Amino acid sequence: MSVKYKVLPRKNPQDMVAPEKFYAAAISNGETDMEALAEMIAYQSTLTDTDCYAVLRSLEQNIIKELGQGRIVKLGSLGNFQISVSASGKDTAAEVTANDIVKSRILFRPGKKLRLLLGNLSYQKVG
Repeated sequence: MSVKYKVLPRKNPQDMVAPEKFYAAAISNGETDMEALAEMIAYQSTLTDTDCYAVLRSLEQNIIKELGQGRIVKLGSLGNFQISVSASGKDTAAEVTANDIVKSRILFRPGKKLRLLLGNLSYQKVG
């Protein structure tokens, strides 16, 4: 398994007059959508690709619903999804309201198998 990367120059945002430095940036090797995943799963099981796609769509809808309820969604060794918020600070706890939340995002914390993947990657420079 090899991840391709290219080299990009980047300026230091804290010192715009400093010379650029060069950094490695991963390059994607295409995409895999839910239909393709459903076909792969169907090939590896006794289910049809339509059944697998329906399960994946249901998984997506239920993750959205559960995150909307403020729950952490645990998908075993795949990892966990969770809502996180950023808010402006106030001097006292009583002053903090929902209006102070300026941004929300979805965090994904990979499970052990995905973290192990990162330790086993090789890299190939392109260009």
